[in-house]
Amino acid sequence: MAEEENVKVAVRVRPFNKRENGRNAKLIVKMQKNSTMITNPSDANETKTFTFDHSYWSFDGCKENKDGYFEPDPSHKHGKQFADQNKVFNDLGRGILDNAWAGFNTSLFAYGQTGSGKSWSVFGYGVNKGIVPILAEELFKEIDAKKDSGATFEVKFSMLEIYNENVRDLLDPNGAKKKGGLKVRQHPKRGFYADGLKEVFVSSYDDINARLEEGTVNRTVASTNMNATSSRAHTISGIRFVQRAKNDAGKEMEKKALLNLVDLAGSERAESVYGKYLGYGNYSERVESTGAQGDRLKEGASINQSLSSLGNVISALAKLSEGHSARVPYRDSVLTKLLQNALGGNSKTIMIAAISPADINYDESVSTLRYADRAKQIKTKAIVNEDPTEKLIRELKEENDRLKHAMKSGDISTEALQDMAGKEVLSKSEIDALKKEWLAEMKANMKANEKEAEDHKKTTEEKVSEQKSQDSEKESALQKVLEEKKSKPHFFNLNFDPQLSGRLVHIIQKSETEIGNQKGKESDICMVGPGVHETHAILRQDKKHHRVWIKQAEKDCRVLVNGDAITDEVELFHNDRLVFGSTQLWVFQNPKEKDSDKKKYPPITYEYAQEEIAAKAGVKVDSAGGGDVALLQEDLIDVMPAVEEANSISEELDKRVKFEIILISPQMLGKMQGTKAEVCVKMKNLENGTEFIWPKEKFLNRLYLMKEMYNNYEEEDDWDLPEEKDPFQEDVNTDVNIGTVQVFLQPIAYMVEMKEQLEITDIKGNKIGVMNLEVAPCNKKGKEYTETDDMFVDSPEELVGKEVHFWFKIVNCRGLPNKYTDVHCKYRVYLDEQDITTDKISLTSNPDFNHKKMFSFTPATRQLIDYLNTGSIMVQIVGKQFIRKSAVAQRKQLTTKEMLKGDRGAFSKTANLMNGFQMNGRVVDPQKQSIVVELLLMKKTQARLQQRCDNMKKMLEKAEDLGRHGVSTRVIKSFFNAHTDEQIRAAVKQLEEEEDDEGYRSASPLSQNQQSSVCNLL
Repeated sequence: MAEEENVKVAVRVRPFNKRENGRNAKLIVKMQKNSTMITNPSDANETKTFTFDHSYWSFDGCKENKDGYFEPDPSHKHGKQFADQNKVFNDLGRGILDNAWAGFNTSLFAYGQTGSGKSWSVFGYGVNKGIVPILAEELFKEIDAKKDSGATFEVKFSMLEIYNENVRDLLDPNGAKKKGGLKVRQHPKRGFYADGLKEVFVSSYDDINARLEEGTVNRTVASTNMNATSSRAHTISGIRFVQRAKNDAGKEMEKKALLNLVDLAGSERAESVYGKYLGYGNYSERVESTGAQGDRLKEGASINQSLSSLGNVISALAKLSEGHSARVPYRDSVLTKLLQNALGGNSKTIMIAAISPADINYDESVSTLRYADRAKQIKTKAIVNEDPTEKLIRELKEENDRLKHAMKSGDISTEALQDMAGKEVLSKSEIDALKKEWLAEMKANMKANEKEAEDHKKTTEEKVSEQKSQDSEKESALQKVLEEKKSKPHFFNLNFDPQLSGRLVHIIQKSETEIGNQKGKESDICMVGPGVHETHAILRQDKKHHRVWIKQAEKDCRVLVNGDAITDEVELFHNDRLVFGSTQLWVFQNPKEKDSDKKKYPPITYEYAQEEIAAKAGVKVDSAGGGDVALLQEDLIDVMPAVEEANSISEELDKRVKFEIILISPQMLGKMQGTKAEVCVKMKNLENGTEFIWPKEKFLNRLYLMKEMYNNYEEEDDWDLPEEKDPFQEDVNTDVNIGTVQVFLQPIAYMVEMKEQLEITDIKGNKIGVMNLEVAPCNKKGKEYTETDDMFVDSPEELVGKEVHFWFKIVNCRGLPNKYTDVHCKYRVYLDEQDITTDKISLTSNPDFNHKKMFSFTPATRQLIDYLNTGSIMVQIVGKQFIRKSAVAQRKQLTTKEMLKGDRGAFSKTANLMNGFQMNGRVVDPQKQSIVVELLLMKKTQARLQQRCDNMKKMLEKAEDLGRHGVSTRVIKSFFNAHTDEQIRAAVKQLEEEEDDEGYRSASPLSQNQQSSVCNLL
């Protein structure tokens, strides 16, 4: 019988890491029992609370015992709260183990941004073992305890990776060479599976760990050779546990359980995608700020397909669990197909969401918590997978007979085809293609059934023996490399993903070793990637004295040693960092040197090497800068090598495009708040001179597509793409931001007209022209107020609850650069969701827009008045770039390499990027326009005060002429608030008609209280 239960969700917060400590990060996460609270670092009053099955506090409250295990520290205030590895296993892993023995499938998801601590919970390190190693050890202990029971046990392990909608077998060293990867098939009973996925026998956790290492090495090869990028890939490791024993009736029964360990791509990659499909409100704001929304290639990029499909599936399953009807689109991606059982089928499912405690990772942590919160609503129905062995064999044969009959008759229903397509209306060509796909599925299923039936006939000993004979040669080669590492100089790789660093090793065997790519003659050490030449570098080794030197094979071969480009032969020393081309990052190790000098060498990480390269280029990581400065430096360090890589690919593929890093203040991007400059990338078409600014996220998304194109080029496939799909291209008709003007609305909050000529600044903050505009208060019919109407208010508060109307006018722009056409302005006011645009003007540097629009608010709310008083309108001047044919003709004959010559390094210019931004105490933008507004209001206020002083003088003079001893406050108010000649005359008349002060003095005390207060004239 099926057991229905919700997905069990646990959240775990780790301690600060080295990067966060270096950035003086602040703790923003709290946990109480099962609740997790996270506070917005920008608003201390905004705290979000989430409730899960478990909230694990592992930030502090522990101590390291003599064995190196981190256990709760009773003396610490959070000692009782601290969740160690055993606590997590007992809560989650113990249930997985019990489910496996009971015959239930179980899935364990690990989710969180890269570096959030997913691996710590799932695998652990050293004696601090995670769920998987403890579970495996316990499983094999129990198997050993039951080996004399007459039952037989089989444990198999598999490991696959999903990248760019391709499935790759990570236990197959040649898996990366299989074009298109493994096919995902659908079996009538088992559901979706990866056809041809290798499953290997394991008899201990050491075996499982060895296979994990093997799979990780194969991932690293692919990542280093650009076939995959680990932070965009999902990995699924499978442990299949089979028990065979005779029941009371003497029949052999088979009980099966599949444990899937799913490591989802880092949540920082998925944030904008998941946010959209899980219904969280800031999606449109986020994608607009990152620029992904406007990218024509975003939706077409299969790199995001699994992420968006997974969000759709979770959203649909959550609706189903709430009682709503919904179609669950499992077929939309490879990932969701393979996870169908884990998410909504025959499986008990657990998710561990790992989060950072630091304020600098707030957005990513909130995204992770929201995702986990949605997932906990999903329900699954697990059944015990137990049947007689002979029945299983018989059913496999019957299933094959049924498949043969179906294939022969071509018998497939329209409903089945519609289900395969995920839609109801199908064209004839689509039906024909689906029938062809269905036939291939039938053949594959028959083959899988036959293989399974054959496996049932073999004993466990026979299967293990077959596998050992296949593995022995591979194991001996690995042992040889590990042994040589101890004594011979070698390189090991560095990777963005710490799990993939140090997995590839090149032993330097010869006196002279050649490093090059795989083209032409075979090099001693092969490195594949942009910028790596056929023969790239030469290593010279003095074996007697254990010394190694390196030099370029040719002058234009890029080789960096410890961040410096080499031009002559240089000696390598232990722990030196090397870059070949633009993506190959390695560490040199010389064991003999290390043993002889007894020096202490720091551990070398990918971050260390990239920060070193950045420092040599002028970007020094300075933790004292704190907050925005630290985040800006990190963004630069992320983007610098990516820009270098994109330029290298452009050069090799002759794409005639150059990329440069550019820093833009938030005001230039239309943001009202924030002081942190945004790291963007300028894409320049070297042939026609057009330039486009890509936000960081858009550039990185495009880079993944560039890598895919380059990889196809390396494999000599049909690599080039039409212009509309080419990641190096941008449509020349795309509007670009020419400049911006920030218009403060404070004059309207005081009902004052403003006519100004304001500076237009480009994305770098340079003045590129002026804009003449007006902001004028008016009545509801649109008639503008004049000085005689005197609508000035002393405080914006006076407008709350009243009608507010005003005109916003863009008269013209003067002095714009002459390389644009179809120039127009766009802006939004208050809560507008759509841009308001002016007419388009062409072929002039001085466009006259004569645009005006009236805005009415009835009544004015406090929120509106606050916006008028402190807010502004960002007017963006946009247009299309005008291409001069003469310039294109001149460059037509040049290659990308020739056009890039003399401008090789995006790095060399980075030192000057910071100028004008909030670095070393400088501020981004002094907001000159706000000063203009303040001066305008000060003049108006001064004029009003002067008028009141004059009115008081007139009142005093008139009172003296009338011989008065005092004036009532009623009359004083009339003079004080009089702004026109008519109001002054009325106030004078009031004074003349009023009785003298003596009249008040003679009145009784009672009547005194009933009269107006009196001001005595001294």
